[in-house]
Amino acid sequence: MASHSIPHVFGIERSLSGKAWRWRGGNMALGGGAASLSDDIVAQLLLSRGVAREELDRHRTPTLREFLPDPSAFRDMDAAAERIAQAVLGGETITIYGDYDVDGATSSALMIRLLRMLGHDAGHYIPDRLLEGYGPSGEALVALAEQGSSLIVTVDCGAMAYEALAMAHAAGVDVIVVDHHKCAAELPQAAALVNPNRLDESDLGARHGHLAAVGVAFLLGIAVVRTLRLRGYFESRPEPDLRGLLDLVALGTVADVAALHGLNRAFVAQGLKVMARRQNVGMSALIDASRLTRAPACSDLGFALGPRINAGGRVGESTLGVRLLTTEDMDEAQAISAQLSALNDERRAIEAEVQEAAEAQLARQHNRSVLVLSGTGWHPGVIGIVAGRIKEKTGKPAIVIALDGESGQGKGSGRSISGVDLGAAIIAARESDLLVAGGGHAMAAGLTIDAEKLDALADWLDTRLAGAVQRASAEQVLPLDLSLAPGGLTPELVETLDRAGPFGVGWPGPKLAVGPVRLVKADLVGTDHVRVIASGDDGKSFKAIGFRMAESELGQSLLHGAKGRKLWLAGRAKIDDWGARPQAELHIEDAAWAD
Repeated sequence: MASHSIPHVFGIERSLSGKAWRWRGGNMALGGGAASLSDDIVAQLLLSRGVAREELDRHRTPTLREFLPDPSAFRDMDAAAERIAQAVLGGETITIYGDYDVDGATSSALMIRLLRMLGHDAGHYIPDRLLEGYGPSGEALVALAEQGSSLIVTVDCGAMAYEALAMAHAAGVDVIVVDHHKCAAELPQAAALVNPNRLDESDLGARHGHLAAVGVAFLLGIAVVRTLRLRGYFESRPEPDLRGLLDLVALGTVADVAALHGLNRAFVAQGLKVMARRQNVGMSALIDASRLTRAPACSDLGFALGPRINAGGRVGESTLGVRLLTTEDMDEAQAISAQLSALNDERRAIEAEVQEAAEAQLARQHNRSVLVLSGTGWHPGVIGIVAGRIKEKTGKPAIVIALDGESGQGKGSGRSISGVDLGAAIIAARESDLLVAGGGHAMAAGLTIDAEKLDALADWLDTRLAGAVQRASAEQVLPLDLSLAPGGLTPELVETLDRAGPFGVGWPGPKLAVGPVRLVKADLVGTDHVRVIASGDDGKSFKAIGFRMAESELGQSLLHGAKGRKLWLAGRAKIDDWGARPQAELHIEDAAWAD
């Protein structure tokens, strides 16, 4: 292992993308020989991600048995379970009110399928993103009550819905809130509010604040089944195996960019196994529509399956996702999946237009710590994606706001950088009367704003978050896990690294440095991807690709400035299985001169 006293990997203080290279844990220099794989790479990866040495065994293969908490540790969990059990036993009409994104769709589908397992049908209501906006509306809740619902369960929304829940209470309908977004000190009026991010949450519950709403819903499912068991409900009927719902939990968790450590990692690891069995008709059709010919991997949930579910809420019909994930009819599942794939293509085109318009405003905000970009006519369904792209390009928190010329208001979505809590800032801005509505969590937030307050909001955020952004950006670091010569980049190595997964936010995928190499070939793929073939001193070569980097300093250096020079390439090792036999390739995230 390299000494932690060495400040920079290979002495690289500033790479071609402006980053300092540092070891995440210790230096695993594999060289070019496969024999080096006998080292316990997986153990080192786990240790460098914060796992204590005595905890290695349970983290190697994360299971629910090892990580699942007692649901009763969460505030209001038992009250929520009791109320749902009462509704099941009494044959009450239940409606699940979900958000229009993937977490909302999977949470809604999980609750509906859970109740179906218990012999009870439930309806669903998913608001239209453009017409109704985020969260429960009082009008919709009252209408559901008038239509006969005596219990409404909101999932992935409701934590800040004071007025709507007060209207529901006045209408005589019970509402249970199942959410994970940040809460204020004052809670809305509800029969129960289950949210690990309540400010009064127990210590154990608060440790699970990284759960997506679908994870909280799964815990509620366990509590409901336990409550019914104690009441003798399963003496005459089989008790459901809730593990069959973990494919929904995995999809919602990854697509909502929840941190993949602890319980979430177990949810995703086990959920991928359930997904591979294709027991959910809608999920199976979605996998086929995504043109996957193998069992889905963790990355597929975020880049193939999730965006299709999201496309319904973004640019199409908001109920498509929950309908797909709850249907038992294969023909219907295939039709909805095809519709979602078409909507996803449409979403990409709309997104490109909004991104181009947003990027045109960047020059005027180069002194801002938080970028606030807005435009009339921008599609509200893609602003979150565009905010994420702007954040990645600039390294600053970004909020993209779609203005409505008729109402004089704008709907905004923000994405933050590590170390800057954007959700808390948006809640504070709402409490300071800068926003009509707003909330979120550390890395993402949503808001509604009167157009005349845009400049005031930008100034306020700049003042409040400038210090945090400056600290977070003071030294941009690329954490590396291992280094190797080109000959060490093999399919076997990729398989070994994957054993420490699943990877995502909070549990980063291994990054490795390969080199020193010379570029044999470098060219442009598509509009902005850079593809290279690199060769090392060991006589071995490999393929690598850098996505969306053609216009960056890094991309231009690879395309035009590396001829005859040696450099290190850094990124993620992946399997390229297009050829006759699988080959390992590198997905480039950075590079640095080696001479």
